[in-house]
Amino acid sequence: MEKDFSPLQKKLGIKFNNPELLENAFVHRSYLNEHPSFHLPQNERLEFLGDAVLELVVTEELYAKYPNPEGELTNWRAALVNSKMLSAVAGKIQFEDLLYLSRGEQKDTGKARQFILANTMEALIGAIYLDQGWDSAKKFIHEYIISELPNVLAKKLYMDPKSNFQEQAQEKTGITPSYKVMSESGPDHDKIFVVGIYLGKDLIATGEGSSKQEAQESAAQKGLEVQGWI
Repeated sequence: MEKDFSPLQKKLGIKFNNPELLENAFVHRSYLNEHPSFHLPQNERLEFLGDAVLELVVTEELYAKYPNPEGELTNWRAALVNSKMLSAVAGKIQFEDLLYLSRGEQKDTGKARQFILANTMEALIGAIYLDQGWDSAKKFIHEYIISELPNVLAKKLYMDPKSNFQEQAQEKTGITPSYKVMSESGPDHDKIFVVGIYLGKDLIATGEGSSKQEAQESAAQKGLEVQGWI
């Protein structure tokens, strides 16, 4: 099915010299399994290129603007270029309807979709770089990704939720948090864990995930919100 990319170009303020490059950024490999005669390849080569452009632009910005130690800058960069951030930015741009996906992938709206959106963001950056050059790619990354840095720093998103909660709990209450598995359900290959985070004997929040670690991180994130520590 033909997709109209002109509204996206208008939104981004970029008119592609080669519109097929833009379209190519949205072709997931699963689509080609069902449509092997499609006129474009999958987007993974563009993703490979865009990932490198993104990392260099963000690194250059952090190096130029902040005198912080290398370790801190590395954590800040990771928070800006991880799949959670990139998929959130993709949501703001609202390009999900332009994805070329298999019928199975279209139904999946969980973590798998987050990764697809993040990878498409990188492929889009690669397409902009190839078609418009370094300055346009840099402008796009500044406008949509580096602009998130103040929020990353204010909310300490560069720390994983467990480390953030522990640091704040010890600072504000003098208590080291603990975690307890409340329940687990589902077959072995598809388990769901529910974990509670405690300060002393007080249950602060619960979180769930497909592993104990993921459930702990979810509980810690919710705990930060409950305590007003974000």
